[in-house]
Amino acid sequence: MIERDLKNKISSKLFKGKTIVLIGARQVGKTTLIREVLLGKDFLFLDGDDPLVRQRLTNPNTKEIETIIGISEIVFIDEAQRIENIGITAKIIHDQFKNVQLIISGSSAFELRNRTNEPLTGRKFEYFLYPLSYAEYEKSTQYLDAVRDLENRLIYGFYPDVVNNRGEERNILNEIAESYLFRDILSFANIKKPEVLEKILRALAFQLGSEVSYNEIAQLTGVDKNTVSNYIHLLELSFIVYPLTSFSRNLRNEIKTNRKIYFYDNGIRNAIIQNFNPIALRNDAGALWENFLMSERHKRNHYYKKHCNSYFWRTKQQQEIDYVEESDGKITGFEFKWNPNAKVKIPSSFVETYEADSKVISKENFREFVGAD
Repeated sequence: MIERDLKNKISSKLFKGKTIVLIGARQVGKTTLIREVLLGKDFLFLDGDDPLVRQRLTNPNTKEIETIIGISEIVFIDEAQRIENIGITAKIIHDQFKNVQLIISGSSAFELRNRTNEPLTGRKFEYFLYPLSYAEYEKSTQYLDAVRDLENRLIYGFYPDVVNNRGEERNILNEIAESYLFRDILSFANIKKPEVLEKILRALAFQLGSEVSYNEIAQLTGVDKNTVSNYIHLLELSFIVYPLTSFSRNLRNEIKTNRKIYFYDNGIRNAIIQNFNPIALRNDAGALWENFLMSERHKRNHYYKKHCNSYFWRTKQQQEIDYVEESDGKITGFEFKWNPNAKVKIPSSFVETYEADSKVISKENFREFVGAD
């Protein structure tokens, strides 16, 4: 069992007078995490995928809720986004049953947030759970074993079932990609053309590490630019991909409006394009390394509450920096290189204009960058 960084944070919030809300993609371990938090405690488990649970928790009155809860002091509602008006039900439990700790989890950010934001304003602690982080993985396997396994993690990623079932990685990732990845989007966003969504996702997978042109994707998929934008936004809300915008302040020739799109997990990206070849046989090793570092930095900043703004930087003359972080007024540029011996030249115009620090992140020094050191 790999212990999650959020476990102690969530445990410390039990019976602090607020509902605990845990959101994350399907199969990242939300239910397992909450069960670990509640290990040794009596609690009522209600599964939002159960039709009877959905029926009884949709628009109940206080007396009905009291009957359901009984003597339970902890109530855990899983897949809560499946329950209509769950926000109102949660508000009633929070307001009327002061001695009850309510915990709700869900895999659909756009649905669960829409249903709970207003009713639970000021009444909740909200957390996000991502696939395992490298730091969590290293703590469970020890430093040397984690380093030995780095190339596998670039290929297969960090979904818990993938990490815990050696030899079954491809089957598990294909199952996640085919059965779980689009379920919430298709269920709640009224997607009429799922094949278009899949084409857009494949286009994003092949453009990993590059600036994304919505116009180009629109031409590839045969839909308009607005549809591409809307679908990508849904993919972001489902924790499949996330954007990085360009940094621009002073220089006239800086690119100002472009975006890069990264995947939260390398394994999902590789499943989408059905390429599980080892690093030595790939022409996208640099892109996989960049995506790994970006997703791990994203987890690190979120879990450890490192408040910063994130960008990439490029000029019209093709000068570029992979990642720019702005924190407390200080700007740092990072270049990512899989090969530690590769020559790197940080553009002096960037460093001088913004009085910025610059660092090169390779497999020899990446642990601090991803929060493992």
